[in-house]
Amino acid sequence: MEAAMKLANSPGVYIFAFLVVMVVIFQGLTFIRLAKKTSKSVGMTKSEVKSALKVGAINAIGPSLGIMIIAVSLITLLGNPLTLMRIGIIGSAPIESMGAAVGANAFGTELGASNFSEKAFVTVVWVLCLGGAGWLVVTALFTKSFGKLEKKVAGSSKRKGTPVMAIVSTAAMIGIFANLSFGEMVKGLDSTLIVAVSVVTMVVVTLIANSKKGLNWLNEWSLGISILVSLAVGYFTLI
Repeated sequence: MEAAMKLANSPGVYIFAFLVVMVVIFQGLTFIRLAKKTSKSVGMTKSEVKSALKVGAINAIGPSLGIMIIAVSLITLLGNPLTLMRIGIIGSAPIESMGAAVGANAFGTELGASNFSEKAFVTVVWVLCLGGAGWLVVTALFTKSFGKLEKKVAGSSKRKGTPVMAIVSTAAMIGIFANLSFGEMVKGLDSTLIVAVSVVTMVVVTLIANSKKGLNWLNEWSLGISILVSLAVGYFTLI
């Protein structure tokens, strides 16, 4: 285990991880710049763009807290640079945790075990990188095609007077949150309580925000507040 951790925290791995994270940061800044540039063509004002960026930044706080908690545990098992690189690219701590465990088991050991060697660590790295390559490849190859399909569907819906893309987007969002929520609720009463509290918090904050014009800024914080409240309830419930 000590030899594997020595390799995991070696300068070479740090340099490679740093380069990958720099690419991610560059992509994020590029997307923001392109979004600002394109905002005029879709009728968005500068204030709306700033508000959208603010909402995205604030709403990222809650999920990031959950990722940070799991990332701390991964650091002790996989080292600092690999954890930083994988969380920076994928951003899904549970998937990375599962992938690391699968890679270690495939080699015939477990994460943190005394026989977790350098070869086992390299196996875990390959499993994580290859396992996360799927959606990156699909995004690179088919994003343009998806965009063309979206334009065709949107154009057809405008002619028929039915906002198909708005309906599909809303239904997809509801489906995603429902799938994640019900997947947690079936684990027990505690999980059900946490989900219920988060839903109620979101509704209450949204109602308060819409009650007065001066409180519209709360809409930007609604998801973040909901996540933080549910995390607090979960902490005291599961103690």
